Amino acid sequence: MISYEYPLSERVRTLLRFEDLYERVEYVLAKSDALEHHSALVSIFEILEVASRADLKSDLLQELERQKHVLESLRENPEISEAALDDILWKIDQAASKLFQASGKAGQELRENEWLMGIKQRTSIPGGVCEFDLPSYHFWLQQNSDQRRHDLNQWLSPFVPIREAIVIVLRLLRESGKSTTLVAHQGVYQQMMAGRVAQMLRIRLSRNYQCVPEISANKYALNIRFTTNEGGQRPKTVETDVEFDLTFCNL
Repeated sequence: MISYEYPLSERVRTLLRFEDLYERVEYVLAKSDALEHHSALVSIFEILEVASRADLKSDLLQELERQKHVLESLRENPEISEAALDDILWKIDQAASKLFQASGKAGQELRENEWLMGIKQRTSIPGGVCEFDLPSYHFWLQQNSDQRRHDLNQWLSPFVPIREAIVIVLRLLRESGKSTTLVAHQGVYQQMMAGRVAQMLRIRLSRNYQCVPEISANKYALNIRFTTNEGGQRPKTVETDVEFDLTFCNL
């Protein structure tokens, strides 16, 4: 199965982008090649831009506090595991504490590093980080992989509290809905929202289907069109029925 996630709010869109970038950094950071560490640094610059949203930190703190109250109210529910509840509440407390202690704007240390900001500025230019443009960066890339990895982890460290908070919030969001198996007749599915509130949609689709979902949604209706792209031509709606799982996620 292939899972597709579609955010229905700007806040969730930001969280998903941060998650995607952080996972990319973690993957290439574990490698040893200089080009892979260059990719890691470029992704850290992208994380810096996403994390610069002024209300991201406060949004996460508020959401963690809200989820803590919601979960606390489940303590008397016999269907809820006391140990599992204590575990997630402990994780929320830890994440909120680290986030609260992270003073100032996320990544401010990086913004004050003139050498890094010089590299960041050049990365926006095609081929702008060639060795003749940035000889000091070329020198850094020639250091041993352990030294580069140490530096990259140091530059990534200001975003760790945000990362830990986002992991919890997205986990709770993904687990909040129940999946329903539906069929898109001739590749098209429509559903009236009828007052249903959701922050994210999740679609799971068998890999056997050679198509992808195109999603549009608002507070009135949900429209899903499964399309295929053959030979680089304009995407077109598939003509067969497509079975898929749909989940409305909301905190």
